[in-house]
Amino acid sequence: MTADPSTAAGAPLPRGGTRAATPAAPGGVARRLSRSPRLLAVAGAACISVSAMLVRLSATSPETAAFFRCALALPLLLPLALRERRRLGPRPARHAGTDLLAGVLLGADLVLWGASIPELGAGIATVIVNVQVAIVPLLALLLFGERLSRRFALTVPVMLAGVALAGGVAETRGAAGDPVRGVLAGLGAGVAYAGYLFLLRGRGAATGPRYRFLPVTLATVTAGALPLLVGLVRQDLDLTPGWPAFGWLATLAVTGQFLGWLLIGAALPRLPAKEGGSILLVQPVLAVLLGMALLGERLSGWQAAGCVIVVLAVWDTTRARQPAAEPAARTRARARAWARARGVRR
Repeated sequence: MTADPSTAAGAPLPRGGTRAATPAAPGGVARRLSRSPRLLAVAGAACISVSAMLVRLSATSPETAAFFRCALALPLLLPLALRERRRLGPRPARHAGTDLLAGVLLGADLVLWGASIPELGAGIATVIVNVQVAIVPLLALLLFGERLSRRFALTVPVMLAGVALAGGVAETRGAAGDPVRGVLAGLGAGVAYAGYLFLLRGRGAATGPRYRFLPVTLATVTAGALPLLVGLVRQDLDLTPGWPAFGWLATLAVTGQFLGWLLIGAALPRLPAKEGGSILLVQPVLAVLLGMALLGERLSGWQAAGCVIVVLAVWDTTRARQPAAEPAARTRARARAWARARGVRR
């Protein structure tokens, strides 16, 4: 989900390099936050990092949590989507269909991810679902024939090894949940989420008006419909979870489904790909720390090592590659400038 940045990177400094101190006005903090894409990205990642903890605190089924997460976010998204529709016109039918299909995958992601949390813990489940960054390039290879770099091909097995360690494959003691089932559910969530991103941000969306809220709103409708149907079939959906659970789910809808992606969507277009991907790794790290601090989750040494391996592999996958020839060319240019300054011909 993205939002229109209301301001540019910031007004130029007056002569002397400092601004006069002004009293904090209402909205001053928000304005300063909007001018710093790094702070926006960190704030958005922090909002999303609490999602697994809120799902666990709600003590509801995966279908219930996924349904309410989407249903309670719609009242916040709809006014923004309607305003965008008045400004840009209706979403083309072909793209709207893609958005609805993407929502089905998002709903599958939320249900599978919610199922992995009781088995693995809030922190590890959030780390494992981030393998989606390796699945999107694989989809591009299968559907569009885009070639994968050798470095990427070497990183993926390392990432999967980290997933296995984080899931407890090296543990000899019995786990409270079922680590194998949890890892499979987490990997399934990563695949579904990768498909959601692939469809919602695919090549077709790059043409025509740049819709920001309509695609996410349409996807949220079908994302909530899927757990509703699955929950009714499995008789695992609780439409009256009670006030404590409802409060946790409402907080989840505001922070994880609406506010987090609103902030991240406003920040990422204004950041280099390398920096944006690295900042978003705050999410799984914070999820692990919150799970340990507030939910009493404990990681073994092997699990902690697996989480570190996954985070580093995700970082290596998302960071931008600089052409190898560019540093050498820059070095030669500096050498020529140094020689010219000293009257040396090269």
